[in-house]
Amino acid sequence: MNNYIEIQRINKKYFDQKNLVVLKNINFKFKKGKTYSLVGPSGSGKSTLLNILSLIDRPTSGNLIINNKKVNFDSIDDNDKLRSENFGIIYQEKNLLNDFTAKENIYLAGIANGKSSNESLNLSDKILKKLKLINRSKHFPSQLSGGENQRIAIGRALINSPNIIIADEPSGNLDHKNAKEFFKLLLNLKSKNKIIIYATHNRYFANLADCRLQLVNGRLRSINARK
Repeated sequence: MNNYIEIQRINKKYFDQKNLVVLKNINFKFKKGKTYSLVGPSGSGKSTLLNILSLIDRPTSGNLIINNKKVNFDSIDDNDKLRSENFGIIYQEKNLLNDFTAKENIYLAGIANGKSSNESLNLSDKILKKLKLINRSKHFPSQLSGGENQRIAIGRALINSPNIIIADEPSGNLDHKNAKEFFKLLLNLKSKNKIIIYATHNRYFANLADCRLQLVNGRLRSINARK
């Protein structure tokens, strides 16, 4: 079996909001080599689930198992290391550093993960070429289009060679043409050693995944799974 991420009986409550229950007894196994889309109405808990999967948030109860090891959510330093070594995260808001160029935004992500300056520079150039943005490498985010900025966000997520890519509504601020280009790039990253999980409101993009997951009333179900 190539299950790499498993969630067991995950629950999430917000006690400061009249005991709001967001996730209810969720169980699922994510396999390497597969792509997963996550759909559901606004406020259904998609971002919450993605944040738990990427160790940004913690569940109220339940277990998260990554590579056969149960995550201890109290071990902040260990989890930061686990995230930096395994995850590439792409947000709806590009979250780029406005005072740094496209290349520097990618480069700095490598430096932050312990790569040498030369290695980060070389990888940044390779990634920019792959994303067809090498001629935009010296431009600042304000000088790039929304689609170009999201491609830079992909590049930043890729520099540390993650085996888990998580994207939360990554095309929400893009027009349809740029969104299609974004998802083409994202899904072309699929490989036998990677898991790609993304949340989207768009049915067309959701259906491009191998497995479509739906969150409704805090519960998760799998639909349209392809073997």
